[in-house]
Amino acid sequence: MGLLSLITGRPGASGFGSASTAEQVTDGVDASNLTVVITGGPSGIGLETSRVLALRGAHVIIAARNTEAAWEAKKSITEANPAARVDVLKLDLSSLKSVRAFAEQFNSMNLPLNILINNAGVMFCPFQLSEDGVEMQFATNHLGHFLLTNLLLDNMKATAESTGIEGRIVNLSSIAHEHTYPKGIQFDTLNDKKTFDRRSAYGQSKLANILHAKELSRRLKEEGANITVNSLHPGVIMTNLMRHSYAVMKAIQVATCLIWKNVPQGAATTCYVGLSHQLKGVTGKYFADCNEEKTSKLGESDVLAKQLWEFSEELVKSASQI
Repeated sequence: MGLLSLITGRPGASGFGSASTAEQVTDGVDASNLTVVITGGPSGIGLETSRVLALRGAHVIIAARNTEAAWEAKKSITEANPAARVDVLKLDLSSLKSVRAFAEQFNSMNLPLNILINNAGVMFCPFQLSEDGVEMQFATNHLGHFLLTNLLLDNMKATAESTGIEGRIVNLSSIAHEHTYPKGIQFDTLNDKKTFDRRSAYGQSKLANILHAKELSRRLKEEGANITVNSLHPGVIMTNLMRHSYAVMKAIQVATCLIWKNVPQGAATTCYVGLSHQLKGVTGKYFADCNEEKTSKLGESDVLAKQLWEFSEELVKSASQI
């Protein structure tokens, strides 16, 4: 959209822009026949996304590590909107065991699944390995979502087939995907503390979100499934995601105040990609400010996307043997 559009909020081809809010982009949408799973829904743009989807009538399942915060989120949503349908389930994306437990629990509830929003994430955290032995930002932001998506995919396919309603998978990435390691994904040194840089590692995980959506989109199109997969940059918003770099980000915010969004604006692109009738059949794309945008060259690579998919499958397989 360009810096001028970002600052002014000028609408793009979709009719929306950086100043649009989640409520505005979903105005008039009836989601009462939809079931949505959103990861990281208790706070920030995840909470706003959950609130607006529930406001439009969707049955929202908040999947969260901190279930106490998630119950508080449910309470705040239902107090403002007594008709809201919101449930809470435990999910720690940094633990593949927890991901499997969540998927098993959700699938046992015999609920349909129309929309999966892979929203949760961590940012700029110090070097740490997950319980599965994977660098924490990659484990949480990509690998957990990769496995979760695969475990819920049969449900989504069955729902789309039985209802005739297009399923949608939405991966929250970031413009930070442009600032990763030179080769994009450090396949050989992913868990090497010596080469670790927390900002590059975050960019790597966000690039992985785009590549995951790209490759899954290709696979689903190939088999004729009625499911779209897209990724997006929500904008720059001050949320709990920045807790590991709050002082630095606050200083940057003061210096670049014109490009920052508030939370309702930050949730707009997610809600647009998840619900907009304009995007029926649109898949494998990347969005920002509710409009399609280009990714970095690494984000466009079919070869890298396929390599990441195979690498992720091997990581999940090796983790199950720990």
